[in-house]
Amino acid sequence: MAERDPKELQEAEHHEVSVPDAEKITAKVTKKRSFKVLAALAAGKLLIGAAAYAFIDNDHVSTDNAYVSADSAQVTPLVSAAVTAVPVVNTQVVRKGQVLLQLDGSDARLALARAEADYFKARRQFAQTAANSGSLAAQVGARDADIGQARAQLASAEASFAKARIDLTRRQELASSGAVSGEELTTAKNAYSTAQANLSLAQAAIAQASATRGAAEKSFAANQALIAGSTIDTSPDVAAAKARLDQARLDLERTVIRAPIDGVVTNRQVQVGQRISAGSPVMTIVPIGSVYVDANFKEGQLKKVRPGQKVELKSDLYGDDFVFHGKVAGFSGGTGSAFALIPAQNATGNWIKVVQRLPVRVQLDPRELASHPLRVGLSMEAKIDVSGAK
Repeated sequence: MAERDPKELQEAEHHEVSVPDAEKITAKVTKKRSFKVLAALAAGKLLIGAAAYAFIDNDHVSTDNAYVSADSAQVTPLVSAAVTAVPVVNTQVVRKGQVLLQLDGSDARLALARAEADYFKARRQFAQTAANSGSLAAQVGARDADIGQARAQLASAEASFAKARIDLTRRQELASSGAVSGEELTTAKNAYSTAQANLSLAQAAIAQASATRGAAEKSFAANQALIAGSTIDTSPDVAAAKARLDQARLDLERTVIRAPIDGVVTNRQVQVGQRISAGSPVMTIVPIGSVYVDANFKEGQLKKVRPGQKVELKSDLYGDDFVFHGKVAGFSGGTGSAFALIPAQNATGNWIKVVQRLPVRVQLDPRELASHPLRVGLSMEAKIDVSGAK
């Protein structure tokens, strides 16, 4: 076998190595072309999206920072008592007026009985006072009669005194001539003294009768002041007793706590046997039939948003299978950060501007809520049609 030239061997080795290198170069070129194609497709999509936003979505503003809310009713007892029954549980649907809680009414019933007794007593006292006015008026009339009688007795006493004085004067004139005996003169003097005493007594009787009449008049006036211008139902004492009776009856009625609105029982915090105080929350009623959505739009999105504009909403609960329809009801009085427990300190030196969001209230269609109920706190996607805004 002939030996090969070293130069030929070197060319052969070089030829064997160059084939794989060519394949690698081809692969690199293909990969670079693929990257260019993908980049071109991505750029095309961005251009298409920008064009769509400029020509289509310019008439809509949307956000996924939206949540279901409701004006829930917090149930709180108005009287303090022990719980005897709780006929509802969490998630239960209740109607307005349905019993939610039963409290022990023993104390309230006793208070009602006392209030009723005080009320009836006040009515009887008014009736007695009115009757006393009639009696005191009669006493005033009787005192008038006493005064008349005293005046008649005074006139009689005055007449007797005048006669006794004349008789004494005549006898004193005749005594010096001896025409009248000493005994007769003494009798005349005694009669005069008696008539004078009777006159003084009659005068004192008139003063006493007048004073008695004045006292009777004052008693009548004082009693009449208690009932003047009022009836048994409008008397202050009776009205106050009636108010206490109504309060006691109301306290007894409040031992049965009823649902203030239609809704779902949530956050029940009371058990049978527990003693609760007035004003302490025991449960919450959520009106699922009248929930609304608070959509938090960026401040730059609200230029064309107006109350009454149509809104399309989607819930994560139902996905894309159902679209809710509503309208803008109004705007919040401030951003969420403005009413935060610890407001942002924008006056500090290291302040950084943060885009704020303003809650927009969206009213939902009750018929759609009935067919697809929502719950408070669920997330939503809202899109407002602003095409009609100027």
